[in-house]
Amino acid sequence: MAEETDNPNAEQHDKIIRINIEDEMKSAYIDYSMSVIVSRALPDVRDGLKPVHRRVLYGMLDLGLASNKPYKKSARIVGEVLGKYHPHGDSSVYDTMVRMAQPWSLRYPLVDGQGNFGSIDGDSPAAMRYTEARFKKMAEEMLADINKDTIDYRLNFDDSLQEPTVLPAKFPNLLVNGASGIAVGMATNMPPHNLTEVIDGIVAYIGNNDIEISELMQFVKAPDFPTGGIIYGYEGVKDAFETGRGRIMMRGTAEIETLPNDRERIIVTEIPYQVNKAMMIERTAELVNEKKIEGISEIRDESDREGMRVVYEIKRDANAAIVLNNLYKYTALQTSFSVNNIALVKGRPMMLNLKDMIRHFVDHRHEVVVRRTKFELSEAQKRAHILEGLLIALDHIDEVIKLIRASQTPDEAREGLIAQFGLSDIQARAILDMTLRRLTGLERDKIKDEYAELMKLIDYLNSILADEGLRMQIIKDELQEMRDKYGDARRTIIVHSAAEMMTEDFIEDESVVITISREGYIKRTPLTEYRTQGRGGKGAIGSNSRDADFIEHIFIASNHNYLLFFTDKGKCYWMRVFEIPEGSRTSKGRALQNIINIEKDEKIRAYIKVVNLKDQEYLENNFIIMCTKKGTIKKTNLQAYSRPRSNGINAININEGDELLEANLTSGGSEIVMALRSGRAIRFNESTVRPMGRTATGVRGIRLSGPKDEVVGMISIESSESTILVVSENGYGKRTDVDDYRVTNRGGKGVKTINVTEKTGELVSIKDVTDKDDLMIINRSGIVIRIAMSNLRSMGRATQGVRLIKLKGDDSIASVAKVEHDEEEEVDVENLVLNPDENDIIPASDTTEEDEDTEEEEDETDEDASEDDKEE
Repeated sequence: MAEETDNPNAEQHDKIIRINIEDEMKSAYIDYSMSVIVSRALPDVRDGLKPVHRRVLYGMLDLGLASNKPYKKSARIVGEVLGKYHPHGDSSVYDTMVRMAQPWSLRYPLVDGQGNFGSIDGDSPAAMRYTEARFKKMAEEMLADINKDTIDYRLNFDDSLQEPTVLPAKFPNLLVNGASGIAVGMATNMPPHNLTEVIDGIVAYIGNNDIEISELMQFVKAPDFPTGGIIYGYEGVKDAFETGRGRIMMRGTAEIETLPNDRERIIVTEIPYQVNKAMMIERTAELVNEKKIEGISEIRDESDREGMRVVYEIKRDANAAIVLNNLYKYTALQTSFSVNNIALVKGRPMMLNLKDMIRHFVDHRHEVVVRRTKFELSEAQKRAHILEGLLIALDHIDEVIKLIRASQTPDEAREGLIAQFGLSDIQARAILDMTLRRLTGLERDKIKDEYAELMKLIDYLNSILADEGLRMQIIKDELQEMRDKYGDARRTIIVHSAAEMMTEDFIEDESVVITISREGYIKRTPLTEYRTQGRGGKGAIGSNSRDADFIEHIFIASNHNYLLFFTDKGKCYWMRVFEIPEGSRTSKGRALQNIINIEKDEKIRAYIKVVNLKDQEYLENNFIIMCTKKGTIKKTNLQAYSRPRSNGINAININEGDELLEANLTSGGSEIVMALRSGRAIRFNESTVRPMGRTATGVRGIRLSGPKDEVVGMISIESSESTILVVSENGYGKRTDVDDYRVTNRGGKGVKTINVTEKTGELVSIKDVTDKDDLMIINRSGIVIRIAMSNLRSMGRATQGVRLIKLKGDDSIASVAKVEHDEEEEVDVENLVLNPDENDIIPASDTTEEDEDTEEEEDETDEDASEDDKEE
């Protein structure tokens, strides 16, 4: 508290007034904050400008810096603005002018700069004494009609001049260029938009003031950033348009380029708005050195005056798609724009949605059109009034001349004209100022024509003032003229949801062959690259695998499918098919560890091809049946695997010494057939296996015949047309009707499925096939053969079968897969097989079918089944 003075000599009016410091601070800070809000940090909703931007443009107008006039030094412009309108630091004015000249800062720049105005790498512009500037054509549109009493003025800082409170703004600058600013207790961050879209939206609003925001969004689709890029996800855009607040995810534009040597590289041609390119590259290099981003061997900035180009060289064994995802995740190549649409409406800060901003702009333009029309009407009426006086004088020219010649002074002549002809003071002065050449006939006709045109104009201007619909039509026409003159195509691509970056809309839905080698190399190849051959042929090269490596898994899928990968350790991983790197039929593919986060000692044993992981009904009505090499079987609802994590989830609990072998997708009513290496198989109903959780171990499916025996495969049969195909390691195989395998109890020893001999080798694969299928067989040396199943007749369950593929030396079968039948290049080899010892073709009827189905086939159920049924 302040104390009163005790000085007796002090005069009465010199007393110190007691005040509450809290109240004083409140009052002073509120005054300061309102000054910042209104006079510094927030744009006006009408012209989208803050005071400093408005002053720069008005100062340049004072200097006559039209777009077709010579440039002037930036220092001259800054001095003009500082001296007349903006009493702050020169850097504030120059930085403002520089930003209005940068094409990567403003979607539609307003200043035409000459010299160094900085760069997208964050380089500073040259000093103002070195650069020059003038208007862009669009800046002239912001100031059009400013001299027609269209706006209000206020005194400048020293009350010596008038400055505009707002600009006429023929286009919606707030929407098309956006704004950002930090005030006291509030901030604004408004994105730029495409001029064509915004004007189309405004025209639609003028046609229907009750239009919904969702309808406006059909015209104004999303922000359009000057640096291009991608809007990744549409929810933030929708929120911003509807409420004035939203978070928009932005991504740079990147494409993956494959070099002739099969190396890949990522080319970035556009980066997100307001991202410093040099800092982005520097930060990426740091992350590469810190091993947080792997797979990049080199980063180069090849940008030039033609455009941006940042190159990320990818290491040979890395997958460019995964590297790109990591760049999006960890670097500024993906960033967000937090929309906060706060602007001044009649001097008060307000949160605005899309329709609000359009409505306030239209209201502003309506006021400008009304005031401009009134101004033009007033000027036309003044001119018409003078012309009326001139016409009166011309009609009585002799009398006028006589009166003027008889007058001693101009004032006497003026008063005489007023008295004699009933003229006004202005008309009389115009007559006295009239030159003699106006008395010629041609000049008289010009005055009459001008007067007639003026009367038409006055009538038209009056009709405008009387008809709001006509005024709105004028606003529409002017906006459409702006659109035609300055409108351009969108630079920023819109992806309507996060998932749409990698959806089937961008990927052709074609069938592909997916192969995985023993060392974990994966690729997808169009199915059309494989051709049908005759059974018994030598095949075609399927893959150039590395030494001691060979294709271990081969299967068919569509690019639009989802894949669930199951490893020998019982873990499940999730992937879209088109995320698998594409390779030619002879390429070895990419390392699986670079695509999904499997452990180094894990191997893919099975996969589930799923059409849709989002359909709840589909998930609830489908199951995954899994079996292990030791004969355990487990059934789990597909719902449990619909949300795998990037590092995998546990699909089944694996006992020590066991490993997962196979997994199938079923609808719950299938029959399961499991086959052993020893040549036996068991068939039982899926219903005998109850659904279990992901962490359960499962129950016994088949009893092994010995310590070295193991399960080689499992199939689930739903079609009555299916037959069972078994293949042995030495290339023998056969088809057998399902009914030859009688249904037994789960957990038994099963029945004989192939006669295992030294010639055939042990069983390696079991598949369910129909005549509509082809068979693809790959041996350990990488040779592939495709056989039409219609050429392989069914035979007995316990026979040794016929030779399917000719093997050389110690080669053996590595993998077997069924594919959809292809009529192209099919060879008719029905009832023909190759003699294993000669190249001659002999009838299949001459081959020996050894019926050795003499062993007792037990239907017994495992005595410990009740114990095995317990979930672990």
